[in-house]
Amino acid sequence: MSKTVAVVGRPNVGKSTLFNKIVGKRISITENTPGVTRDRVYSEGEWLGRKFTVIDTGGVDIKKEDEFMKDIVNQVDIALGHADVIVFVVDGTTGITANDEEIAAMLYKSSKEVILAVNKADTKGVRDNIFEFYALGFGEPYLISAENGNGVGDLLDKIIENLEKVEETDEVEEDRIKVAFIGKPNVGKSSTVNKLIGEDRSIVTNIPGTTRDSINSNLDTEYGKFMIVDTAGMRKRGKIDESIERYSVVRSLASIDNSDVCVAMIDASEGVSEQDSKIVGYAHDEGKALILAVNKWDLIEKDNSTVKEFENSIRSELPFCQYAPIIFISAETGQRLNELLKLIVEVNNNFNKKIATGVLNDVINNAVLMNQPRADKGRQGKIYYATQVGTQPPSFALYVNDRELIHFSYMRYLENAIRDNFGFKGTPIKIHLRERRED
Repeated sequence: MSKTVAVVGRPNVGKSTLFNKIVGKRISITENTPGVTRDRVYSEGEWLGRKFTVIDTGGVDIKKEDEFMKDIVNQVDIALGHADVIVFVVDGTTGITANDEEIAAMLYKSSKEVILAVNKADTKGVRDNIFEFYALGFGEPYLISAENGNGVGDLLDKIIENLEKVEETDEVEEDRIKVAFIGKPNVGKSSTVNKLIGEDRSIVTNIPGTTRDSINSNLDTEYGKFMIVDTAGMRKRGKIDESIERYSVVRSLASIDNSDVCVAMIDASEGVSEQDSKIVGYAHDEGKALILAVNKWDLIEKDNSTVKEFENSIRSELPFCQYAPIIFISAETGQRLNELLKLIVEVNNNFNKKIATGVLNDVINNAVLMNQPRADKGRQGKIYYATQVGTQPPSFALYVNDRELIHFSYMRYLENAIRDNFGFKGTPIKIHLRERRED
């Protein structure tokens, strides 16, 4: 199993820049604004052939009293609990601060291997004052410049050395279903994820935009193994004021791209909005398996027709994804969250389902017998045979005599015939027409 390295420090010392340098891609948001990384961000790093997990954490200012800092400190505590090795990043241009000393006290209690990284070492005068950092009590400081990579190789050598001290456990990681929870801000994505995994993995407040990064968590259950991705809420373009939040939206779209199943969260008290339609539409266009989860269902007054009326409203607002199942949940009470996990497994199985060519052609031939393609100027549309050419999503090729004679509405008719016979609940279907000469 991959060992874990946590990167910690006070705000604006370059933790996220170092994290991105180690993992080799821009994952953590880096901007000269203290507190930009609010939640833990995970990714995989590799050095000298050794792979390990890296956690980026929010900047800790223990004496600061605001709405987020207590949550950030809790997040760092959880990260320290997960970590095998800790990289403590300080700013070489400012020397040791009282906040650095407070964080050092936290790290002493963790009983983990701690490596001290003095960042911004390419600034004049930093190397001359290196000895003051020994006072933090973590041995030899490593001088680095996270921005240009100077010294990062030596730091990684030390990380690997310390990881090798940690007892190795051999465990084969099975394939996990990658599930992205998507939606506009404040619909309950983080609350749902936290309820599922049983810990405060994301900071949860009722202020839209709290989760700025997409956050990954592994979840093992009796129903299967999952990698749960809590994405940043995506607001309308006109409401995205901070450049940081623009990065977050891009990150959320990338999380959709990398997922198998998207759980689109809809607020039961608001119904489907224009922004919901755009977010769900992106997942649909990307060919992802899709579930529509109506959250805060415990707050709705109900009668015998409430569910049906709500379902009809969703179907009318999202006509392009009639295949997506609808489930009514409550992140607050945990209502139907086990059913949600079962549904994720079911739609993922459909996302990967393969149909034998002979069985598929029986279905297509029966559909053609019931309803022939159109004719134009005496020329009849013909379908010679069909075959499945891919999964994720299921994709089919129809060999025809003339693409122009197979109308879009007839393609929809054939898709319905496939769904009626093979299910495919929760996944889009792609059908490609390929012309073949009649001889």
